[in-house]
Amino acid sequence: MSHLWIDASAGIAGDMLLGALIDAGADLGRVQAAVDAVVPGAVRITDAEVRRAGLRARKVEVTPVVADQPHRTWRDIRGLLPEGSRAAAVFARLAEAEAAVHGVSAEEVHFHEVGALDAIADVVGVCAALDDLGVSTVSASEVAVGSGTVRAAHGVLPVPAPAVAELSRGWRIRAGGVGELATPTGMALVRTLAATCENLPSLTVTAVGVGAGTRDTPERPNVVRVILGSPAAPITRHSAVTQAVQATPSIPATHAAQATPSSPATHAAQATPSSPAAQTSHVDPTIRADETARADQTPRPDRAAQETVAGQEAVLLEANVDDLDPRLWPGVISALLEAGADDAWLVPILMKKGRPAHTLTALCSPTAASEVRDRIFQETTTFGVRSSARTKTPLDRTFVQVEVDGYFVAVKIGHAGGVIVQVMPEFEDVATLARSLGVAQRDALVRATRAAAAAGLVIGASPPAA
Repeated sequence: MSHLWIDASAGIAGDMLLGALIDAGADLGRVQAAVDAVVPGAVRITDAEVRRAGLRARKVEVTPVVADQPHRTWRDIRGLLPEGSRAAAVFARLAEAEAAVHGVSAEEVHFHEVGALDAIADVVGVCAALDDLGVSTVSASEVAVGSGTVRAAHGVLPVPAPAVAELSRGWRIRAGGVGELATPTGMALVRTLAATCENLPSLTVTAVGVGAGTRDTPERPNVVRVILGSPAAPITRHSAVTQAVQATPSIPATHAAQATPSSPATHAAQATPSSPAAQTSHVDPTIRADETARADQTPRPDRAAQETVAGQEAVLLEANVDDLDPRLWPGVISALLEAGADDAWLVPILMKKGRPAHTLTALCSPTAASEVRDRIFQETTTFGVRSSARTKTPLDRTFVQVEVDGYFVAVKIGHAGGVIVQVMPEFEDVATLARSLGVAQRDALVRATRAAAAAGLVIGASPPAA
């Protein structure tokens, strides 16, 4: 079994993903043949090695060889694609997102940019490349979507573009930079093909590919990476915390009766049977409570085993600030998290001359340190930022939806060695549940915790399968 992990931490577009897959070994001739089978003689696909911020990458060019590129409806495109194919599932998801954005049915959606021949080539080409590489399962990182505005067929739109924002439901995203970093086609490919949002899983690596975008941004490689490999042998119960954080986000609590066709609550039922989108990582809210019996048979990982596992490299950034309006601190913390910090916090201190102050601290990956440091200078009045190397050892994390009185609440599961170590309902969903039911937040938290336990999400049990 071959697994593909997509690194979209710098953004995602269809041509970038296609370039990465070809760079990883997919045959360009087979990709071209697959596209020709859908739109015969309409486009020519070429590739070349380029540099993006000093990194080698493969740039794919899709060149139309026919002048006419009509605006196509979903019905038009569906007629071109094999029924039940991965490519059809990608465009179906895209149609649902566009329909939700424009307030029309999916059948009425005119695709404009995403209906052009190059987008059809990107989607069909990516799916053909996955087949050529023998990929059976796919996961992806959080997606950098960008910020600012972008000009589209409907005029100037905010970033993320409305379709990208709609496709992001149930997935972890961040700004990650200026401009449009994620396109609707790229986001639809991730959401349809990838069953799980996670950091790099444990793999025996067989190939690595790097696909380039058009822009060459200084100090920020405009690339998509893919890593292909076979899943590593299962972790024994006492090898504990060795994998990176699996971080699918909480889906906002939504009443089942109000779910729209494009909402995460209904995607599983609409996914094409052959599409990886049908393989969801969420536990069915109706899972039987008797599965909690596994807790009696599953030992918790011992502390010594956890402490001997090598952790992940991290950078701790700190600044002492004594002259910032305290009302600004919540916005500062949010800005650092948006810039890529894994965590950020304040500690009250007493500085020279008895001045009350705060130490602002941010923990981030080495690759995000520069951007987070810049944001500290932008958002605060500090004249200097300290940095030090750290090692962090995170639990693997999975977000699971449970149903509470007709509403969905995301529950964060921390697990190691095949055993659940921490269980906690997401508080934003709990707060939404409390408002929806007209009860106190502590009452809503109790209900959500009980629902998680009834679904078998208890300390000591096995985590839900991805």
